[in-house]
Amino acid sequence: MAKSKKAINVAVGNKSKKQVREDLIAQLRAMGADVLAFKDLIDRYMFYRDMEIKLQKDIANRGLEFDAKSATGKIYKKENPSVKNAVIYNKQCLAILNQLGLNTKTIEPNAEDDEL
Repeated sequence: MAKSKKAINVAVGNKSKKQVREDLIAQLRAMGADVLAFKDLIDRYMFYRDMEIKLQKDIANRGLEFDAKSATGKIYKKENPSVKNAVIYNKQCLAILNQLGLNTKTIEPNAEDDEL
């Protein structure tokens, strides 16, 4: 059975990682909450986000299940732990955004977006 290897969209992964962090800090500034403690939360958000992207790549490569070998040498299907872990990391990202008060109702539009 051939696996289809989907490419994970990493445009929001590596290329714009810096931009995502800058956007989050800009939102804090707009709310008057640009303080070190909240910047630390943004760094934690970025860590969990990076980990989730890695897990998504693993899921794309190995699938939801993969072949594993038991101690007795039998091959069996094993659930990919990256699926469960991706959910955990995503929930943590959302919890951090919630703690920072950032959601679709509270964000300030970017000045660049207004020009378009």
